Amino acid sequence: MKLDHVTIRTHQLALNRDFLISVLPLVEGPRPASIIAAVDGHWLYFKDWPLLHLIKSAISLNEDTEQQAEAIDHFAFVMDEDYKQFKEKLRGLNIPFQRNHMPELNRKRIFFHTPTKILIEVIFEQ
Repeated sequence: MKLDHVTIRTHQLALNRDFLISVLPLVEGPRPASIIAAVDGHWLYFKDWPLLHLIKSAISLNEDTEQQAEAIDHFAFVMDEDYKQFKEKLRGLNIPFQRNHMPELNRKRIFFHTPTKILIEVIFEQ
């Protein structure tokens, strides 16, 4: 297992993109069409890997939320385990999950939450 990426939810996309690129050895790179259609954001690459994903927060800017910390949306792992076996494991543990396939990246993805509602993404490369 390895860490695939970190997604940061923010209402300041450009500010965070520019800051991260200026501080870390990252460059903005392409995003799959299916992701572009679903959510506004940026993928920041380290070498040839999209390590940091920035996505637009649904929270609007106002006095109450402007000073709140940004949030990490989820973390993701590329799995060595079999996709079907992993789905069965989740079903056996009564853990609800959602599937999402990205044919343009040759990946199958499963999303589920921890008991405290942290979102986890597991990726199976085809």
